[in-house]
Amino acid sequence: MTIKTTLHITALPGYEPEIGRSLWCLEDVRKKLVKRLSGMSQSQLDSKIGARHSIGSLLYHIAYVEAGWLYGDVMEKDEWAPEINALFPMVGWHDGRLVHVEGDSLEDHLHRLSKVREVLLSHFHSMDLEDWRRARMLEEYDVTPEWVVYHLIEHEAQHRGQIFQLLRELQEQEGN
Repeated sequence: MTIKTTLHITALPGYEPEIGRSLWCLEDVRKKLVKRLSGMSQSQLDSKIGARHSIGSLLYHIAYVEAGWLYGDVMEKDEWAPEINALFPMVGWHDGRLVHVEGDSLEDHLHRLSKVREVLLSHFHSMDLEDWRRARMLEEYDVTPEWVVYHLIEHEAQHRGQIFQLLRELQEQEGN
């Protein structure tokens, strides 16, 4: 007998339901990423294959971009909270290229990702639908928090795919 699985989206508890559903999707992407990273070695985090970025660099980038969209676009702040800023000793990219991150442990990367997400979830906790859809009028574009969360889901999912591919290739190299 086959057990049938039901695939569905639920709302994170404690949020306006529509916002909670989007945040559930954001959390689901992260959960799958973190699960796959379990047991990754320092060498796997730091290694680059050809001109591609290391897994550590991509993890740093995911957290950096999330913090940037949260503070600059959703919260409309010029500066990040000191405890978040301290997690990023390097600017996320230079001359159009991601910064190369080497030596940060998996625990360091997971902590950084977790702390930024904690602040994001906390900020959205008290948000209502009106604010969720209120465009922030920025110099380069106008953007809603709803779109920011959509973009963060898309961004992390795309980089998660890169990370999974790099990890497979590194594991194949180690097996030779």
